[in-house]
Amino acid sequence: MSKRKLSRQQRWRVEKIQAERAERAARKDEQDSEKLAAGEYGPERTGRVVAHFGRTLEVRPDDDGGAVRCHLRANLEGLVTGDRVVWRGREDVEGRTVEGVVVARGERESVLERPDARGQLKPVAANIDQLLIVFAVEPEPHPNLIDRYLVAAEATGIPPVLVLNKVDLLPEGGGELRLLLKRYAALGYPVVATTTEREDGLSALLARLAGRTSVFVGQSGVGKSSLIDRLLPDEELRIGALSKESRKGTHTTTTARLYRLPEAEGAELIDSPGIREFGLTHLDERQVTEGFIEFRPHLGHCRFRDCRHRHEPGCALLEAVERDEIHPERFASYRRILDSLA
Repeated sequence: MSKRKLSRQQRWRVEKIQAERAERAARKDEQDSEKLAAGEYGPERTGRVVAHFGRTLEVRPDDDGGAVRCHLRANLEGLVTGDRVVWRGREDVEGRTVEGVVVARGERESVLERPDARGQLKPVAANIDQLLIVFAVEPEPHPNLIDRYLVAAEATGIPPVLVLNKVDLLPEGGGELRLLLKRYAALGYPVVATTTEREDGLSALLARLAGRTSVFVGQSGVGKSSLIDRLLPDEELRIGALSKESRKGTHTTTTARLYRLPEAEGAELIDSPGIREFGLTHLDERQVTEGFIEFRPHLGHCRFRDCRHRHEPGCALLEAVERDEIHPERFASYRRILDSLA
């Protein structure tokens, strides 16, 4: 579909609005600079962004205390939830910090990006230690869907963890699903089983969350919101119901935010509607291929440099499948993903 062309007057209005926004941001930055120079703001402190609201942020001080609403200086575009920042606070007459201004951003250990409406990658969260890929006994998980999430996770460089939810619905012995999980565990992926229907159903998950900043991802209906609601009993989170007719979940949203988990020491969770579900549309064929971790030892060893790993003679991946070094179902899933991108 071709893009709608703007008239000269429409372009002028867009440029005028953008200029006014830039002017307001510059004035705000100038006011902050004057306050800093006048000593209205205190010394520099470190903290972490727990929520983002346009030109303002909520920052949680590293030296503890409640979150502080901070202004964002004009030269600090692109901050996201999870960023570590340097900020300065202003106190009231009673010595309480009432507002602040962020003056610098710390280095990012990791960043999670998503394509925007124009297909450009934009950061949505930073400094994440693990991606928890949630799937469930119902709706029935398909290996290709799990593979797609794993490939997307591998492309971020953030370690993925597979979380099987609603294990109380598993048949005795686990059935085919347990065999599938063993296959992923054999590849080195951590696998955690959970249920919100038992008192101790989150024990393994809490152990995995301790000391890490995590993000939950997965398709609708797998119970992400229910898990988060159990992990954060004091927060008001909306829970999507599982439709009895379709056995699929309804979509839910929350404000992007960084939470501390009370039941796991040092555990933090970033929850955002822009993170819970993400796809592969921004990845190319090379990234998808490298996203299958068992392929990596064989890449670069094909007879032809431009091998597409289909029917070419001397394909190292096809030979690895024949030697059972790559599971044939994983390879078939890989081909389906590439076909879907095409």
